[in-house]
Amino acid sequence: MRLVFGLGNPGREYESTRHNVGHDVVGFLARREGLLFGSSSTLERYEGPGAFQCARSFDPDALLVKPETFVNRSGTVVAPLARWADVGVERLMVVVDDMDLPLAHLRIRPHGSSGGHNGLKSIIESLGTDRFPRLRVGIGRSPTEAARHVLSRFSESEREVMERAVAEAAEALFFWLRTGDLEQCMSRFHSRWNQGDEQQ
Repeated sequence: MRLVFGLGNPGREYESTRHNVGHDVVGFLARREGLLFGSSSTLERYEGPGAFQCARSFDPDALLVKPETFVNRSGTVVAPLARWADVGVERLMVVVDDMDLPLAHLRIRPHGSSGGHNGLKSIIESLGTDRFPRLRVGIGRSPTEAARHVLSRFSESEREVMERAVAEAAEALFFWLRTGDLEQCMSRFHSRWNQGDEQQ
């Protein structure tokens, strides 16, 4: 089994904000594959914290997870689910917003520091390692305060390019889930995404 965690804040007031783009990507992939989200009670023998929604896929064998903690406490869900699934951190993928990437730009990394992202920081602390893959989705920078920026919503013109980015991110996730080959996934999709950058 492989686990994908799309980070975001809980509650309707945070839906479609920049900080919730991880939720958006995982939700898009679930809809594309006809998967429905349910509560933690749908998982057999899981006894950890239940603050998440999950959608189970059997082909490929995967669990898509939307933590329902606030982003800065994401690790409280990630580590217990990894233990429940009995998987190493290389079988986890975290989908996260990134202010250091231009709007709608995508990058996959096999591991790395939190880069100042509180969600990644929480996960690193809970797992005791930063050696897990992550898919970073660019939300762009703003002259406003960072905390205000990540909780803002995309403008109409921004939404159009973000919809394409979310679909691309979901496709890359599915490739990784199906093949388990992170290096091939990075090579294939970074090449495509970089080519798109050059054409803009």
